[in-house]
Amino acid sequence: MTVVKVAFRSCAAARELRARMQGDVILPEDADYDHVRKIWNGAVDDKPEMFAMCESVWDVQAAVQVAYRHGIRLSVRGGGHDWAGRCLCDGLVIDLSRMRGVAINKRAQTATISGGATAHDAAVAAEAAGLALVTGTCGAVGMTGLTLGGGYGPLSGRYGLALDNLLGVEMVLFDGRVVSADATQNPDLFWAVRGGGGNFGVVTSMRVRLHPAQELLAGLIVFPWSDAETVLRGYAVATASAPDQLTTSAGILPLPDGTPSVFIAPVWAGEHAEGRRIMSGLQRLGSPLMTDIAPTTLAHVLKRFDAQVVNGRHYAVQTRWLPRLSRDSIRALIAGGCTRSSPHSMLLLHHLHGAATRIPVESTAFGLRREHYLVEMISAWDANADAAADCHRQWARSVSGWLAPTALPGGYPNMLGPEDHAQADLAFGPNIDRLQDIKRRFDPNDSFSAIPLPRRAKRRLPNHDFVPDLLIG
Repeated sequence: MTVVKVAFRSCAAARELRARMQGDVILPEDADYDHVRKIWNGAVDDKPEMFAMCESVWDVQAAVQVAYRHGIRLSVRGGGHDWAGRCLCDGLVIDLSRMRGVAINKRAQTATISGGATAHDAAVAAEAAGLALVTGTCGAVGMTGLTLGGGYGPLSGRYGLALDNLLGVEMVLFDGRVVSADATQNPDLFWAVRGGGGNFGVVTSMRVRLHPAQELLAGLIVFPWSDAETVLRGYAVATASAPDQLTTSAGILPLPDGTPSVFIAPVWAGEHAEGRRIMSGLQRLGSPLMTDIAPTTLAHVLKRFDAQVVNGRHYAVQTRWLPRLSRDSIRALIAGGCTRSSPHSMLLLHHLHGAATRIPVESTAFGLRREHYLVEMISAWDANADAAADCHRQWARSVSGWLAPTALPGGYPNMLGPEDHAQADLAFGPNIDRLQDIKRRFDPNDSFSAIPLPRRAKRRLPNHDFVPDLLIG
């Protein structure tokens, strides 16, 4: 399509949108365009044709219908925390950042969360009512996106993934129809969005299960780099028998001077005396540089990595699933820490066990229900170091390659990049065929691509029960 035709199409679509929407329509010539198009990852510099700043489900409906009628590509931005920038297509961006309401039903112990609300928004609202919800690990991330794709978080051991607490969604389909999906209405669609992400429509609100709030015991234990192998081997042993009440993250973080350190970030959702005993054991895995374990709230826990997750910094991410922390995988992680190309880069491990592993894999689209570790390889660098961007991206790819021989097939769809086809093809395990069928039925034009889905051709199903014969010992 020529530049003239694209410009004419955009003008016609923008006029129609402005006539129908309550919210603003922002074009490249508008003063706040450059501000609106910025997302968390400063490496993403995409310039969409227009933004629909939606304030209601009717605004979303209008935006989808206009895009459909004019043949304009669309994408959806909730929290704007997708490192790959998929929320910024080259056409129309449906921006939900003004739709951040959270309504709590204290009696039913549920929350209705609007499509643009963040995990921190939802956690604060639930806590004010004496309740808690299952979130991801970072408060700034959009609650809808993290939930639809999975949602590893501080309470996952006890209550499952965020998606396991999803009760229903309201969404706008590719042709503008507004539908509900839950256990009784459009149950196939409800199955698909629990793990298949926002690939079927725009989720304008969702209803989630809440839990009685309790004071958590949580914090951070930081060890010197010289303790790396000892701590990670001890961590593998400690988490192998972890009770549901204990959910941990671990990995490699930069110290203030940029040198690497090893950390464990435990969260205990149970009786505090038992939690303190377990925390003491984790501290004895090495010689801590710093220990900060204290009673706290979920909203506070969601802020613990704010100093490392900086808006505007440049990022590239790889992800792997490990069935266990073997000697070889620990060595690969340590090699990653030793070879970081940027002092801001880090490796994060999230241990998934407990409630989430007791849900049959066919119950939702999420493809991995056995105990495992999610590894995030996060390459991060300042904008003034962008001349070395290829080197920084290659570091994450290299660590991913080193982990591959001991990894499970696939990877966490919420964090796979658009080029990670081989992992995406295997990420949904035995659910691939059903997921593809539902995608064809509800989004036949492939209008939505929130996270990578398997390609159309059938692929060999992964054996997620396979465990490499590489044990610690």
